[in-house]
Order: sequence, then C-alpha cells, then structure tokens
Amino acid sequence: MLDDRKLQILRAIVADYVSSMEPVGSKALVERHNLDVSPATVRNDMAVLEEEGYITQPHTSAGRIPTDKGYRLFVDRLGAIKPLSVAERRAITTFMEGAVEVDDVVMRTVRLLASITRQVAIVQYPVMTSTTVRHVDIVVLGPERAVLILVHSSGKVDQRILELHGETEEDAADLSARFTAALEGQPPSIAVDKLVAAVEALAPERKPLGEAIGAHLMELLAGDASTRVVVGGVPNLSRFGPEFAHSLRPVLEALEEHVVLLRLLSEASEADNLVVRIGHENPYEELRGTSVVSSSYGNSSTVRATLGIVGPTRMDYPSTMAAVRAVASYVGRFLSEG
Repeated sequence: MLDDRKLQILRAIVADYVSSMEPVGSKALVERHNLDVSPATVRNDMAVLEEEGYITQPHTSAGRIPTDKGYRLFVDRLGAIKPLSVAERRAITTFMEGAVEVDDVVMRTVRLLASITRQVAIVQYPVMTSTTVRHVDIVVLGPERAVLILVHSSGKVDQRILELHGETEEDAADLSARFTAALEGQPPSIAVDKLVAAVEALAPERKPLGEAIGAHLMELLAGDASTRVVVGGVPNLSRFGPEFAHSLRPVLEALEEHVVLLRLLSEASEADNLVVRIGHENPYEELRGTSVVSSSYGNSSTVRATLGIVGPTRMDYPSTMAAVRAVASYVGRFLSEG
C-alpha cells in the first residue's frame, strides 16, 4: 500500500506526462508541485514506485512515465469525478437541441463526444422496449417506384424503396391506411403477428404490393438495433502520432469491427456505471495501447445502451470521465423526455 506522499508523487507524474508527453524527472516535480520535500526524497519515492510497477523509465537517464498499473491506481484514487463547467454543460445542451429522432440523437451524440474529449467516440444505438408503431405511409414517387415509411413512437423513422407494378396513389393510400390500422400502437413483438394477419386479409389485387410491404415491415420490426454502433472522431488519433507510430493500423482495423466495439462497451452496460479499461486490461491485443472510458445510458423505456471513447493510455482521465458521464446522463434524459 502506497502512502499519501507517494500517491501525490504518482498523481503529479501522471498530470505532467499527460500534459507534456515528456518523461518526468524529480527536479521538475519539485519545481512544479508543492511537494514540500527535497528532490532526493522524491527520487527515493520514485524508485519505490518504479520497483512496484507504477512508473517506468523509457530510456536511460530519462525521467519516468506512468505504466498501465500506475494509471489504474490514479483512476481508482480519483475520489470524485469533477463536474463539467456551466459553459461545458450549456454547450452539450445547445449541441443536442433540435434532435428529432433516434438516428439524429445518436449522430449528434457521437459528434459531441468526439469534440469534447478529442478522442474516438463510440455510441451504441438504444433499443426502445416500450416503443410502438405510430404510422405506416406509402409515398408514390413515380409510375414505378414508391417509398415505404415506418414511424415509431420513439420518433425513429425507417424507409424502404418499393417497386410498383401498376398500382396507383389511391392503391398506396388504401394500403397505408390498412397497415396503419393493423399496427398502430403495437410494440414490435405483437406488430409482427398483426402484420402477418393484415397481409393475409388483403384482396387478391392488393396482394403483390401488400406482400412486398409486409416483407419490408417484417424485416424492420424484427431488426435488433442494439447491434448498431456509430463511431466518430477517428481523425483525433492523429494527435497521438508518437504513441501509435507502430500500432495505428491495428487500432483502426479494430475500430471497424462492431463486434469488438460492442464487447468494449459491454462491461459498462453490465455494470450500469462508468467503466475505465486501461491498456492491457482491454480484451483485444490491437487495443492494448489504448484506454476505453464507457458508460451506460438510457431510462426505464430503453434497454441499456452504452457510449464511450477510445484514446491513448496517456489521456486526461478526470476530464474524459466527466465528459462521458455528462453526455450519457444528458442523452438518457433526452430519450426519457422525448
């Protein structure tokens, strides 16, 4: 167990290395921080920290940098996560204002999180357990094409292109009314059964287009949105060139695999809390030079979805954790009120 002074020195090393990306020496620590001890005492404490694996010396005669173990202790001993400033919270509110449906909310969230943290942002789509079908519409675009529109109570809108074979706008309006009457107010699990019955009840002249509509609606209703993940801010990795000089390609390839991203986020969903996974704690070798900060978000009407960031282990953990938690909280409230 480290005493308070060694913990203070470790915090100082982390803070200086995160800000400068340069190994930290004992003299610099004494000059920059109010440690109230001599450089010799600091050197002795740094030797203990190094022996116990919290810091390491990257080059001979160089200062020290934190290890994954050091970052872990730093994060675990943060105590309380600092709140965002009033200006930062106002920026979040302003950025999210005007979102009208789930796709828009998710896209705004991933851009916001990447912008605030300057890291790679990952947002999993929420799954509305209490969502119902609000409306089915068919808009004729021309003599051979129409668009099928499925509107959910959550505000989510799905669209599919339909091929017409002589059907008129009146035919489309009649089918819209029939499918809306059958599905309106129904959750997806029940709407699927209602949909089958509605298609079977159609008159023969309505069957060709009705069956095509039914097939699209069936696919939309049965789709699992929880497997959808949006990634933003990948160019932010270029800020950390030296850290990813030999490993950027594997990181980029891992970020393209949604199964990998879902697994990275899954721990936060299971914990129902903010989770920080540092370096070698990550389950994928390609991402062991990174840290992942993630949080669940949602409310009583959603299956818990998750969001988070991926960045280098040399990150500003207090600010990043505060940003992830604040955005998750805001998005959860937004969905609850929407």
